[in-house]
Amino acid sequence: MFGKRQQQPQIDKEQLELIENAQKRIKQKKRLYVHFVVFLIGSLFFILLNLVLGFGKDFTPFNTNWFVFAILAWLFLLLYHTFNVFVTSKFMGKAWEERQLNALVAKQKSRIAELQNQVDKDYPLTEVPEKKK
Repeated sequence: MFGKRQQQPQIDKEQLELIENAQKRIKQKKRLYVHFVVFLIGSLFFILLNLVLGFGKDFTPFNTNWFVFAILAWLFLLLYHTFNVFVTSKFMGKAWEERQLNALVAKQKSRIAELQNQVDKDYPLTEVPEKKK
């Protein structure tokens, strides 16, 4: 009981990275669903505020109630959020980041090799004769 250690399952680095990525995606989707619910409640609130309570009843730009424009603006933000979660994150996810990182590292190595060749060409090392004993 005391002094005995329970064996903990070992998770390799790759598996841990997959789990973290999945948790991140779940969190993104959860925030989107919360945003959608808040959008629905907020839209109903705007409609009730205008039609039932009469707030801003006289303000009708383009002969349309003001809440229509507020809801459309919010809908645009919701669609942008949805695009970011389902489209942008899918194409620019972990694999995309790794490809970009590998490309930049390769480019830097190429540039360093090019500079090293230029230095070797401009300032060649001369061999120092060995001393005779």
